Amino acid sequence: MKLYSYFRSSAAFRIRIALQLKGLEYDYIAVNLLKSEQKSASYLAKNPQGLLPALELDSGQTLSQSVALLEWLEECHPQPPLLPLDALQRARVRSVVNSITCDVHPLCNMAVTTYLKARYEANQQDIMHWYHTWMQRGFNAIEKVLAENNTRCAFGNEPSMADICIVPQVYNARRFNIDLAPFPHLVRVADYCRSLPAFSTASPENQPDSND
Repeated sequence: MKLYSYFRSSAAFRIRIALQLKGLEYDYIAVNLLKSEQKSASYLAKNPQGLLPALELDSGQTLSQSVALLEWLEECHPQPPLLPLDALQRARVRSVVNSITCDVHPLCNMAVTTYLKARYEANQQDIMHWYHTWMQRGFNAIEKVLAENNTRCAFGNEPSMADICIVPQVYNARRFNIDLAPFPHLVRVADYCRSLPAFSTASPENQPDSND
């Protein structure tokens, strides 16, 4: 398999974690977002959405969208599981996944902030306020869920899709100096997961394009 990735892409970070947890080998294909390589003709031929990540299968088919990729990996490579057996718990894991991938991350990605700068002349202070507003709002809800569980990972003691989505978002929050003091359970879960080899190996600083 080939993973089209950028070291700081949160969505690509998720898939790197999942591939590591599943013990699957892949070739890392760097796509530099800052150089708009995701808009190149060669990349659009692979992924017409022009987004990261994309996973090219051995068959030559290419899949995109991180949550769809997580679900595909879970269905095709079920061990170790990233979703609980219990249907109610699976729904709760997916709820946290959606909180991050639908409510927080899309509003804080580069395409949105670039648009705010171009269309509304937002300055860096405006952008930071934007980041803080949406991350804190999303984190508030997730913190309450994690406080109820009080386990090593978001749901239980083994990583799930929820943890795979939490870790990259907390990484971004730290990059943008978001105050995480109000979210001790979120930090606890993220820090524990980052100590695991799969998460550490998948971290942005350990990717081949991290110095580009």
